[in-house]
Amino acid sequence: MESQLESISQLGLAFFGLTLDNVPQARAAIFTQIHEIVFHGKGGYSWHDVYNMPIWLRRFTFNKINEFYNKENEEYENSKSGGKGVKNLVTPSGKVNTPEFLKTSKQYKKPSSYK
Repeated sequence: MESQLESISQLGLAFFGLTLDNVPQARAAIFTQIHEIVFHGKGGYSWHDVYNMPIWLRRFTFNKINEFYNKENEEYENSKSGGKGVKNLVTPSGKVNTPEFLKTSKQYKKPSSYK
């Protein structure tokens, strides 16, 4: 009977494939994911709540938080590097540019020269 059970499993493992070699990495991955949700959830989740979440819900929550921070970082990088449609009002030389909406305004007058 013992030999029949071993032949059923392709890996020769009887329970989920965890071995003494990979248990520390699996535990570290779980605790890292819990930490990330609690820390980046900004107080919305307690460690106990996340630890007891169903796995599918914890993964969903982690992925949504990850997407949010990736998008936020991308927007920050675009604005920092002068992305599409973003113009700085002050040039590197210190000159102040007039915003586009003021240039089209009827009340806008060019500043007079004092020379």
